[in-house]
Amino acid sequence: MDNLREYVKEKDRDAVYRIWLETGWLKKEQEEAMDLFLEGSKEVLVADIDGEPECLVTTVPAVIQYQDKELPLSGLTAVTTSRIARKQGFASKLAAKVIAKDASEGFILSALGMFEQGFYNRLGFGTGTYEHWYSFDPSTIDLDVEPRVPKRITSEDWGSVYENLKNRMKKHGYVTFSDKKGTEGMLKWSEKSFGLGYYDENGDISHHVWFDVDDIEQGPYWVRWMAYKDYDQFLELMGLIKNLGDQVKLVVMKEPSGIQLQDLLKHPFRRRRITEKSKFENKLTAWAYWQIRINDLQRCLEKTSFNGGSVDFNLKLHDPIEELLEKDSGWKGVSGKYVVHIGENSWAEEGEKSSLPTLKAEVGAFSRMWLGVRPATGLAVTDKLSGSKELLDKLDKIICLPEPHPDWDL
Repeated sequence: MDNLREYVKEKDRDAVYRIWLETGWLKKEQEEAMDLFLEGSKEVLVADIDGEPECLVTTVPAVIQYQDKELPLSGLTAVTTSRIARKQGFASKLAAKVIAKDASEGFILSALGMFEQGFYNRLGFGTGTYEHWYSFDPSTIDLDVEPRVPKRITSEDWGSVYENLKNRMKKHGYVTFSDKKGTEGMLKWSEKSFGLGYYDENGDISHHVWFDVDDIEQGPYWVRWMAYKDYDQFLELMGLIKNLGDQVKLVVMKEPSGIQLQDLLKHPFRRRRITEKSKFENKLTAWAYWQIRINDLQRCLEKTSFNGGSVDFNLKLHDPIEELLEKDSGWKGVSGKYVVHIGENSWAEEGEKSSLPTLKAEVGAFSRMWLGVRPATGLAVTDKLSGSKELLDKLDKIICLPEPHPDWDL
């Protein structure tokens, strides 16, 4: 396709506004926030019909926490197509093009938030872990914590908010974006959004919570994110949310990595039963809505270390993205035959050894196993990954990781 090109703000802005309006991503008066989002993106590509953009794809540079290391990751933050351009292959081709560009520049992983399972598998993505969303009455938070009086945080504080997010407590799988402009855009996206938090002795935000609001008087209040550097700060923020319970009837928040929110609530089953089917229903829902893929197998495995033994095997890896790449693409995906060692010092090299067992996998399934989304034995049942029972059992035993959670939505 020769109509895939870079976005030019001066001539394309109104057309990309229209794309997002037609897809429901944009409302009137949000154009400034969208401009900031695009300014903070590493790549912004469009596909034209009759000389005007009808598909938009963006990426933002980031890092992902893998065990105790930070690995370069490209966040595919928008894949949007107008009403007249559906089923033309633009989204797949543009996404493949931008993934290849970022991969060739050293981003060894790519990740995205999906609109539906299956579409991005053709680009080599595999589904991440479930994210739990808890809806609860904030007055039922069962904590003996007296939070200090917080400070108001507004969209004008976007720089300090970004720094707090960047320096928050890190867990396996956490994603941190590398550009501040996107944060400014997020804070300006809704007039009903607001933040509450605390500052340190240097005048910087030490920990905070940011809310999106449906009904300002009673809620629900959606916790868009929380940023804290230790669990004392987390508990203070939870105490702050509890104090909203005199007026707010419902708060919805994503369960933080390593925390089971039900532990902090009074009578969660009783509250669920008596609020069932109401506007303020207390409930727990779970969705696996983000996906990830490896762009450089050898560099990813170089950063991988396990202390629970080791295993060597042949890997026959298939990467479906190669079918969508342009002929002159410098990066061709990661399909191939590899000899892989997983252990304290892991590695992969091209080749094959007849003496070793063989694992066959699509890159999305292998990425899920490597990140700790699901064990090899489970992926062999539900995804495109197969091997002998002995090999799968060994991989299960060695690859023992906490569940990965990005924490910063893609």
